[in-house]
Parts: sequence; C-alpha cells; structure tokens
Amino acid sequence: MISLPNTLVVYLSIAAGSALGGMGRYWCSGVAARLFGETFPWGTLFVNVAGSFLIGFFATLTGPDGRIFAGSTVRQFVMLGIFGGFTTFSSFSLQTLNLVQDGELLHAGGNIAGSMLLCLVAVWLGHILALSINTMKWI
Repeated sequence: MISLPNTLVVYLSIAAGSALGGMGRYWCSGVAARLFGETFPWGTLFVNVAGSFLIGFFATLTGPDGRIFAGSTVRQFVMLGIFGGFTTFSSFSLQTLNLVQDGELLHAGGNIAGSMLLCLVAVWLGHILALSINTMKWI
C-alpha cells in the first residue's frame, strides 16, 4: 500500500471537494436560470447564500465546542473544498461588473446589497442552528 504525505492528502481532499462544490454550483445556477431567467444572477445569489448558511452551520457543528467531531482534513475537505467550490464570489464580482457596464446600476446595487446582507444573515443562521444542536440533550 502506498502512503501519501499528509500535506498531499489535504490538497487532494480539497481538490475533490472543490470539484463536488463546483458541480453543485453549476446545477443550482442552471435550475435558477430555468426557473427565474437570466436577467438577474439569481443562481449565484442562491449558491452564495446557501453556501454561507452551510459553512456557518458546519463550522459551528464541527468546531472545538461542536456536537460532532470532524478532523482537520474533513473540515478542510468540506469548508475549503466543497463550500469553496460551491460559492461563487468571483462569479458574483464579474456579474456585478457586467450589470454596471450594461447600465443596470439598480440591479448591480441590488446584487451587491442582497449578496452581502443575505450571506451574512445565512452564515449567522447556520451558526445559530448548529449551536442549538450542540446544546441538545441526547437520550
């Protein structure tokens, strides 16, 4: 059996997670485009809000005081890999720039404000939900 250095295992796990997150982002963006159209980047907004909620939830649930133990490689796979590949702030930036260049300043401002506010609320809600799970009494 071949033994890989721990650093290589971490990099490969993050790469695998990023691939999974990217596929999830592509699927969610496609669904949103089909449901709501492509004049506003609903898919990008959705994945950024959902990803923010999920990373807040997972980080708190598996943190040092969390209910569930997850080793550092698993946490990096999920948070850096999957959620990093799933959220799309680079896409957000480009789409906002395109809205500005197209003269859609109201849409650009809405995208900026909506993304920032909703993502901050989502990460906080994920954190709160995981805290409540962490404090639950199990039978």
